[in-house]
Amino acid sequence: MTATQMAGAHSTGSSVAAERQAFYDCIDTAHCAPLWEVLHGVVTREPKTPCLPHLWSWDMVWPWLQESGKLITAREAERRVIVLENPGLRGQTRITHSLYAGLQLILPGEVAPSHRHSQSALRFILHGDGAYTTVDGERVTMHVGDFVITPSWTFHDHGNLSSEPMVWLDGLDLPIVELLDAQFREDGATDVQEARGNAGGNLARFGYTLKPVEHAARSRTSPLFWYPYDRTREALHMLARSEEQHPCWGFKLQYTNPVTGGWAMPTIGTFMQLLPRGFKGSAYRATDSTVYAVVEGRGRCIVGGRELVFGPRDVFVCPSWMPYRLEADEDAVLFSYSDRPVQQALDLWRESVSAD
Repeated sequence: MTATQMAGAHSTGSSVAAERQAFYDCIDTAHCAPLWEVLHGVVTREPKTPCLPHLWSWDMVWPWLQESGKLITAREAERRVIVLENPGLRGQTRITHSLYAGLQLILPGEVAPSHRHSQSALRFILHGDGAYTTVDGERVTMHVGDFVITPSWTFHDHGNLSSEPMVWLDGLDLPIVELLDAQFREDGATDVQEARGNAGGNLARFGYTLKPVEHAARSRTSPLFWYPYDRTREALHMLARSEEQHPCWGFKLQYTNPVTGGWAMPTIGTFMQLLPRGFKGSAYRATDSTVYAVVEGRGRCIVGGRELVFGPRDVFVCPSWMPYRLEADEDAVLFSYSDRPVQQALDLWRESVSAD
């Protein structure tokens, strides 16, 4: 190509670019934009998430939780919580694109006042013994390892009648509800609800593969809102004695709605798993980012080129579609939650048990 031809081509290219930009500027005034300029950025070959793998060590956050208890009361704060923000999503109050996580502290004698909201919440108890939560008039006393549900739009308050601080992991579907512009909240008429029932009654009605004959489900959330750890742990150890371990996750159980057999919560999947001593898992990945909380034992998670060494009460996150492996130096029990129910309901969820 001659110099004249090259100059002409350059001129033509510049002209086309200018014409396109003029077009983009024109349609921009009507709040329109050309898909072809961004198509490959929004329809990607694989999940492309800014979420990063990270571990929040209990030894690091526990002093901060204690300090927060000196700075503000549970009543002043309404919920005294240290939010666990994903390093790739700072300032967005979330641990993954779709889920929230925070560590809540209730000191002896304190009350976190009653309110309700459209977001669904889970409580997973990490430290202490004897605080309570009341959900629509039913009160449960919480212990380490217990999984407790606060269904959407149910009044709930927390209190601590014990002599020691209580800490639990809060998991909510805040980003999902925000995405759908479906946020609502309401304060309770009083700080503390009158307790009309207790967890023993709730467990008796729904916790033994039975249900009241007249029960009619009004929600897709499990009517059993308290899953005590002693029963979950027993189930895991019985499973370990009777079945072969899975190569990726050892022995893993899903919390379920005892009436439907489906997920315990409509937007958040919850699990408990046992990694036997010496376990070295195969690589695994799935489209649901997963938040883990360690109940017992020590080990590591190898994810995204990092080694997250975990121990009791640590919390860590594995991002979407990022291969990870779990290893255990001693028997380890891990609680986890993710947005898998939403992804499966929308036919979006994928997994790979042989990821490189």
